[in-house]
Amino acid sequence: MMKSMKKSGVQFVFAAVLAFAVSIHAQDPSQQVSKVGTVKSISGDTLNLKADSGMDLSVSVPEGTRIRRLAPGQTDLKTATPMQLQDVQVGDRMLVRGRPGDKTDSLVALSIVVMKQGDVTQKQQQEMQDWQKRGAGGIVTALDPASGLITASVTPTVSIAVTTSKDTGFLRYAPNSVRFSDAVKGTFDDIKVGDQLRARGTRSADGKALAAEQVISGAFRNIAGTVSSIDAGAGTITVKDILAKKSVLVRLTPESVMRKLPPQLAQRIASALKAPAGTTSGAQGAATGGNAPAGGAPATHEPGANGPVAGGPRPGGGGAPDFQQMITRLPAVALADLQKDEAVMIVSTPGTTGSEVMAITLLSGVEPILTAAPNGMSAAALLSGWNLSSPGGGDAGPQ
Repeated sequence: MMKSMKKSGVQFVFAAVLAFAVSIHAQDPSQQVSKVGTVKSISGDTLNLKADSGMDLSVSVPEGTRIRRLAPGQTDLKTATPMQLQDVQVGDRMLVRGRPGDKTDSLVALSIVVMKQGDVTQKQQQEMQDWQKRGAGGIVTALDPASGLITASVTPTVSIAVTTSKDTGFLRYAPNSVRFSDAVKGTFDDIKVGDQLRARGTRSADGKALAAEQVISGAFRNIAGTVSSIDAGAGTITVKDILAKKSVLVRLTPESVMRKLPPQLAQRIASALKAPAGTTSGAQGAATGGNAPAGGAPATHEPGANGPVAGGPRPGGGGAPDFQQMITRLPAVALADLQKDEAVMIVSTPGTTGSEVMAITLLSGVEPILTAAPNGMSAAALLSGWNLSSPGGGDAGPQ
């Protein structure tokens, strides 16, 4: 998942450290409290902390307060090194343990554990590269709880077998959020057929299997249809969805990725959709000009957090079509560029309030594709491979 995942990796680390602090609190009659957040400003021996809970805290740091620096990925306070208050900077992440101050939004620190912003950034880059190098995913088509096996469709014609174990970590996207930082711990049983999934681990030499260390999944929605109305002021469009056979209100945000297919490329994909099975490499081949990028390492883009679909190696040696990379190179469009009755394909959140959803990716210029697949099913399968969110696209993945 990237802009919205800047806290995600360190949140998992601080959770373990926080558990340590809570265990101390349980035995301490002084009713100490613990807060995790990011330093907003520093004035003398007072820190302004933006807590993860959303509130701002004024943290007083008396002389003698124990301050330690912990590297990202570490959870054992024994590995932390001493540091001075003057070494703390705006943007650093920290866990503060102390007692309530004179005001409700204040805290007197007894001990502080710091993760330097530079350390976090470096860790995020390492995580991003690892998700790209060792990650794969797609749409879940089969589940075997007994063996922990998940089959995911990378493209309409390419699948990968994801093997999980008791050591695999599972995360689940929130129902109406594509932010990786909003994901919660999950289990194998949370995953359903039709979910979008991404895993990181060791891939087999032929790219057909992956032994997962981490898995993140979520339920996303594919929409294909025509724009029936546009409300620029509200940042919404109403789409006649040929898949659900009803209208849906789609909210577009600054984090929504909006692109337009050039007419020639749209026609090539449409021709591939109409071609008999087995005569071509399919729409994915048309989208890449018949030549998949070597290695299968998916490009990542973070429209809002982290959707999990990306390519993996194609059986036979080549890489799977890198739809993510292809779409990021397409011309960007804005809400003002959309027209009534224009054909669009959208990946969105499933939505939790009536028929309204939030767009992750919107692709216009797709009329030839929808004409070639009038029921929308082939188009939807193709669109599933174009969800651009991915753990690690600029932020740390789960640790």
